[in-house]
Order: sequence, then C-alpha cells, then structure tokens
Amino acid sequence: MYIYIIKRLLQAIPVLFLVTVIVFSLMFILPGCPARTMMGEEATQAEIESLRAAMGLDRPILVQYGEWVINLFQGDFGRSFQDGRLVFPTLIYRLPATIELLIASLIVSVIIGVPIGVLSSLRRNKPSDVLARIFALLGISMPNFWVGLMLILIFSYHLQWLPATGRGTIAHLILPSIALGTASAGLITRLMRSTMLEVIGQDYVRTARAKGLRQAVIVYKHALKNAMLPILTVIGLQMGYRLGGSVITETVFAYPGIGRFAYQRLMQRDFPMIMGNLLLFAIMFIVINIITDILYGFLDPRIRYD
Repeated sequence: MYIYIIKRLLQAIPVLFLVTVIVFSLMFILPGCPARTMMGEEATQAEIESLRAAMGLDRPILVQYGEWVINLFQGDFGRSFQDGRLVFPTLIYRLPATIELLIASLIVSVIIGVPIGVLSSLRRNKPSDVLARIFALLGISMPNFWVGLMLILIFSYHLQWLPATGRGTIAHLILPSIALGTASAGLITRLMRSTMLEVIGQDYVRTARAKGLRQAVIVYKHALKNAMLPILTVIGLQMGYRLGGSVITETVFAYPGIGRFAYQRLMQRDFPMIMGNLLLFAIMFIVINIITDILYGFLDPRIRYD
C-alpha cells in the first residue's frame, strides 16, 4: 500500500509540471493587462509601462516562468498584484469554505443518487423507474448556475426559508450544496441503475435468492456492495470536477470560497492569485484521485496494490 502511494505521488510530479506550464501560459493568452486594469483607462502608456516593469511583466516569458517555478519549490506562490498579499496564505484562508461546500454537495449527490438508482433498478420499466430516469436526465442537463438561481428564487425570495448568500450556518450551505450536487446526483442515479441491473443478474445473486434470503439482504449486503465500485470512481472524479463547478456556484451564492475568489481575481487580472488558485485546484484533484484509488481496496478485497 505504502509503495503504491509513493508511486502515485511520484507520477503526480510530471503532471504538476505540465500543469504549471499550462497555467502560466494561460495567463498570457488571457486578454487584458494587469497594469492597465490597476491604473484605469485614463493612465498614460508611459505610466502603464512603468508599472509593468515594476511588476516584472516586461521580462521574457521563460524568465518569468523559471522564476515562478523556482519560487514554488521554495513554498512561495508569489504576491497579489492588487493588494500585495501572499498568495498561498490567502488561498488557504478561503479553502475550508470550499471544502465544506464540496463535502456537502457530495453528501447531497450520494443520498439522492444511490437510493433512487437502486429503487429504479429494482422496479425496472415501472413508473418509478421512468421518473428516476427523467430525474437523472434533468440533473445531468441542467447547468448548476441555473439550478442555483431557481433555488434562490423559490426558497429565498418567495418562501424565505433559506438564506441566498453568505456562509456561517448549515442553512447557508443547503442551497449551494444542492445546486452543486444536482448534476452528480443525476449521474450517480443513472450509473447506479445500470450497475445494479448488471449485478442482480449475476449467479451469486441468483444463488442468494435460491437460499431464501430476504430481498433487503440480497440487495444491500450482496448486490449493492459490488455495485458501488464504479460509483466510487464517479464520485472521486466528480469531486475533482466540482472544483470547477464551485467557481460558478460560489459566485451565484456569494459564497466566500476559493472558487468565487478565483473569479474575482480573474476579473482583476491578478495573475499570481489566478495561477496559485489553478495550481491548488490541480493538487486537490490529484489528491482526490489517489484517495479514490486507495478506497477501492476497502470496497473490493480482490484489489491488491502490488
């Protein structure tokens, strides 16, 4: 197990190197100049060029990239162009809010998707199965920003049951977690249904039925455990993809996480903060995938990490 983890961490090094190249390149593809954004439209070209030189943006791209990577190895993610704050502590300060939202959206997607998927597979081609498939299709199709706006309109504006913005209580977390977890819930429902249909047709399930075991025991002790392995894969990948979705969801709900912060700094062309944010997202994605692979062994003892 430990050797496997070390191998995966070593494999992550070239991935992170490629991420740094892509992230740094994107900053020069984005339209707009940080110096012009900071000084405003009335600034003269000479003033803008002077600020560019002070920010180090007038140097060759390779020189800037090399300096940035060297600083990363020293634990220095740089300083914000806007306010001079250190990038890494600023992002870490906002990270717990995003992790909260990711975990809450995961809980929402699992407690909705898994039971509906199991029920749909047990009642194949019946009205409840049709409704479950419609729900899965809608969940996958609806953009999370639209779901978020509808939730705010219904539960915050009209019913006034839940707050629309901010963070601090569980009530603040309900609407954004539902908005972010809806698409994953639809995907899990669809995959859970197809996986359960495949599993309940296996010989060991028929043998369990022949022994006279109760339906609940057959479903939850035998079939569900074996059907959860591909679901775990999807959950792990969706946790990574939710990092991107959190940018939109946090912006819609004014949720103070690193996703909304990334959007704000993107509008301000704060390159160090944007690059640090994207790099942090990549690291979290890699860690989530490694944890997902390790969890395979707990669900299926046949898997060995040799």
